[in-house]
Amino acid sequence: MADKFIYTFATLIAGKPEAVKVERKDVDETFTEITLIADKSDTGKLIGKEGKMISALKSVISGCKAKEKRSYRITIKSHEE
Repeated sequence: MADKFIYTFATLIAGKPEAVKVERKDVDETFTEITLIADKSDTGKLIGKEGKMISALKSVISGCKAKEKRSYRITIKSHEE
């Protein structure tokens, strides 16, 4: 659920939405790592000024944590060139 939300959010913000990709890795039954991969020019937009955009995203995902009893870590990376 959280990974689908992050994908939708990122495609709306990104200048190149076709380059957005989300990878989900379940570390164990209570922890998931989500990696958001975007074009190099879009990583700044997704992080936001002073990290405010990614902080807001993490706040929304914390609601999923309460509902699903699962912790999430979100990482933003750019495509390898």
